[in-house]
Amino acid sequence: MFRRRREPEPPTEEALPSSEPMAPATVPRPTRSTTGSGGMGLRSRSSGLGARLRGIFGIGAAATEATWDEVEEALIAGDVGAETSLELVDAARQRYRRSGGAGGEAVRAALADEIRVRLDAAGSGRFELGPAPSVILFVGVNGTGKTTTIAKLAARLRGEGRSVALAAADTFRAAAIEQLRIWGEQLGVPVIAQRAGADPGAVAFDAVAAAESRGLDAVLVDTAGRLQNKVQLMAELTKVRRVIERRLPDQPRHVLLVLDATTGQNGLAQAEVFSREAGVTGIVLTKLDGSAKGGIAVAVADQLKLPILFAGVGEGIDDLAPFDPAAYVDWLLAA
Repeated sequence: MFRRRREPEPPTEEALPSSEPMAPATVPRPTRSTTGSGGMGLRSRSSGLGARLRGIFGIGAAATEATWDEVEEALIAGDVGAETSLELVDAARQRYRRSGGAGGEAVRAALADEIRVRLDAAGSGRFELGPAPSVILFVGVNGTGKTTTIAKLAARLRGEGRSVALAAADTFRAAAIEQLRIWGEQLGVPVIAQRAGADPGAVAFDAVAAAESRGLDAVLVDTAGRLQNKVQLMAELTKVRRVIERRLPDQPRHVLLVLDATTGQNGLAQAEVFSREAGVTGIVLTKLDGSAKGGIAVAVADQLKLPILFAGVGEGIDDLAPFDPAAYVDWLLAA
């Protein structure tokens, strides 16, 4: 239990020297978006699911029971998940019959409507920073692009005129602290950090205190990547959150799980465990531009009722777009 701040270990705005060798941190220089803002930058690449559905529907062909079975199989193959796919097909079939339409386009329209209903019900695309200082805690497994996502969101908030700080609470890797520090320098935002091996809860506490004292709008807290089946590490996330809550009641306002869209149904398992252990409030779906499927967003929103808030669609600093359910559905089902 975290009872009081430890002395020494003062916060700094740079990573302090570590007694262990520091691996070089590779940080891409901020570049402008190459994908464009239209359709969340997804227009240039098909999800693959739409083309398969087009082949199932045919041109002007009436939908039969066999058609719906094939649609269900295509959805499952597109990472929508078995349970969600079954429910979607049942609901879309009923909507299709009520519409009086015929042919593949009517089937696609019914399916698109049902997917949008589920995304909207989960609150996807609706992100509000909230009263200052708003604490945003980022969690996820290794390799999802969590630290880069933090930098992208910081850049977005700065572009909106918000004042932000970054907190390097991933203290397991010296390179992670250095990476966040470099991003802070490039973006012109302070980074609150301690030496490698420090207590992540202490770093979070210091960062929140700094945000309060400086009158900042938000503090974005990085955490160590961890597998969802590591009980001890998951418990540490609970501790970090508890430390923040004690300093600022009702914070963190957002606990964002960064999911790699290419991981398929494993992403759903990650979301389920992190939601239970860390109190996830929303999802950032990265590498969506690199996924030939992309249906995991539907499964997360439908099964866990977690909103998809942002989508990472490229390597540029601007390539973090507010999730747009309508644009996503058009991309997912487009031929």
